[in-house]
Amino acid sequence: MRRIIADRYPSNVWNIYAAQASDGDNANGDSELCAHLLRESLMRLCQYYAYVEIIDERESEIFGSTDNGTSLWRAYRTVDGAMPNFQMTRISKPADIYPVFRKLFARHLPMQMRK
Repeated sequence: MRRIIADRYPSNVWNIYAAQASDGDNANGDSELCAHLLRESLMRLCQYYAYVEIIDERESEIFGSTDNGTSLWRAYRTVDGAMPNFQMTRISKPADIYPVFRKLFARHLPMQMRK
């Protein structure tokens, strides 16, 4: 992402809005690295960054608390608390995808698109 921004969309010229969707499963240590990259470099380049974790409906009961979850979810909680331009949420069924992204980006959409 840093390379693409640097090569094609310099943040001093473009407004960068990013969205990441994942099941949250990472190899050992990767989640902490991802959170570190967000905190230390990517969030400075982005006006807004949304993370959506995709879980199945059974997991929504297990991960009812926002503090529980995959290693990536737990690592990104450190970004969520430190960066005001970062938001994260979960979806558990396909019907949630559009409403969740609409909600995440609502304050960044032009007024006529918010309805």
